[in-house]
Amino acid sequence: MKRQIGVFFKGAGMGAADAVPGVSGGTIAFVTGIYEELIHTIRQFGPSALGAWRRGRWPGLAVHLNLSFALPLLLGIAASLFSVAHLALWLMEAYPLLLDGFFFGLVAASALVVGGAQRDWKWIYLLPLLIGLMLARVLPSLMPLILVIGNDALVLVLAGAVAISALLLPGVSGSFLLLTMGLYGTIMDAIRGLDWGVMGLFGLGCLIGLMLFSRLLALLLNRYHGGTLQLLLGFILGSLPVLWPWRELVRYQLGSDGQLIPLTFRYLSPDDYAVLTGTSAQVPAVIALMAGGIGLVLLLNRKASAGRRFGSHKPAAEVTEKE
Repeated sequence: MKRQIGVFFKGAGMGAADAVPGVSGGTIAFVTGIYEELIHTIRQFGPSALGAWRRGRWPGLAVHLNLSFALPLLLGIAASLFSVAHLALWLMEAYPLLLDGFFFGLVAASALVVGGAQRDWKWIYLLPLLIGLMLARVLPSLMPLILVIGNDALVLVLAGAVAISALLLPGVSGSFLLLTMGLYGTIMDAIRGLDWGVMGLFGLGCLIGLMLFSRLLALLLNRYHGGTLQLLLGFILGSLPVLWPWRELVRYQLGSDGQLIPLTFRYLSPDDYAVLTGTSAQVPAVIALMAGGIGLVLLLNRKASAGRRFGSHKPAAEVTEKE
């Protein structure tokens, strides 16, 4: 039960992070030590579950799907999206510099965690690192192309598949990709207002994305663990500029619902930001929260490291079945 409670709160952290554009729930999963178990557990939800049910009925299916992990995690994510996420969204509007500072520190420390997880670094790992950096920078600019499809239902399904795939990637924010599609406000309003039509189509896309992308990630982690870690590190490093507190939006477009879609930022020093905006850069508070984000990640990773080793992790379902 103690483990389930811990997993619930880790899920709540993932849900809150994914509600904020620029932050990835996958980053939270990684630094709290549940990332690989998350990927392998999601992979279990497929045709193989039918065989597990035939062999062991409901107890066997529960073990195969690792429900003792999956259920509290999903409950934590759902509870956060309907509660804590609202607080995060309010903070994003009321105190954007402070919130960006905290998450910048959190994501920067996450890069240290992922980099430190690589035990046997090789020069060949520069390639996946650079690919991750490039994709993290290019993906947001490609997202508006989804709107060209024209069919609203299909757009919502594709948006769900893309957003949930981003959730599985540390450093890639599903919320930010939704923002660049012009759909962030639509999805958040649907969650607040319990619009089951929009949430159903979006959820269908999420299900498709989970089934496909989790299998790809599980394959990469199993066969190319070191290179995959470097790819994830590239995604995290590539996401850092989006969270730099002192920035100016220099290019944008308006979505179909009038929502502002950011395209290009100019990154400033605190002094230049204060001159440009005529407001305080809040440097001491922002730096303090950056340090708080770094400290939180290092603390979480230290606790998580006591219970697992990178590269040798097996989800509970796999271990039990083999035994």
